[in-house]
Amino acid sequence: MIHKITRKEDINPDDYLIEVVAPQVAERFQPGHFAVLITVPNGERIPMSIQKAEDGKITMFIKRLGKTSRELDTFKVGDLLESVIGPMGNPPEIKKYGNVVFASDLVCGHAENYSMCKELREIDGNHVISMQTFPSSKDVYPEEELCRDVCDEYYLTTLDGSRGIKGHYREILKDMLDKGKVDMIFAGGDIPGLRELAKLTKPYHIPTIVTVRQIMVDATGMCGSCRVFVDGEMKLTCIDGPMFDAHKLNFEDIISRLAMFKEKEAMAMEHYKKGVE
Repeated sequence: MIHKITRKEDINPDDYLIEVVAPQVAERFQPGHFAVLITVPNGERIPMSIQKAEDGKITMFIKRLGKTSRELDTFKVGDLLESVIGPMGNPPEIKKYGNVVFASDLVCGHAENYSMCKELREIDGNHVISMQTFPSSKDVYPEEELCRDVCDEYYLTTLDGSRGIKGHYREILKDMLDKGKVDMIFAGGDIPGLRELAKLTKPYHIPTIVTVRQIMVDATGMCGSCRVFVDGEMKLTCIDGPMFDAHKLNFEDIISRLAMFKEKEAMAMEHYKKGVE
């Protein structure tokens, strides 16, 4: 299978968009699935959320963060990836929820926000509300990559107020919850932020499903690094997730797990920099 890059663009100073030929993924993709990319032979497996799956291609949003995401950033349109594996994971049920929100404040969540809202909107009886938070106006994605056109109601916020509404999506969501305007919530993005979301929504007894794909390492189910505890029962994010009931997750354990490989990631980045300098 030839996995050619057909589109690659910066979408803010830190994030970029990449579209890759992957018909085996695109044909079976459902919102909530993810893919695993391998850039070069014997390269690292990197799990990625999917924004779109159309015409045999998948589109992903990627943050310039670790060694492999920066290595991938050197690829150009026409270049080939070693492998694209998927779709993987267990997507949530797409059905009539009523007033359903998808909220995001980080690159992976923004991709899922788009795909979920687009699909949820196809269901009669759903009023789909998308919320996206960015640090500032310079971080906001291009208009065509935002979720405005795939939902019924849209809110753009920036933490510094330089574009859209000032603040975080949780502030808008709280007002809606107080007014009884929300029946179901999905969210993705910053994991400590998802913990705060769970704290916010639990007293209202509104179902809240969140993505914790960010803690995955290789998505094989063998390393155990992405284990989470749901009502005290151990689950693997790559096999049983990546979306779980936020009110049942042990977020303290998840957040402690985020720092597990920081030292090795830093070492990998240093070796990579030395190799390209």
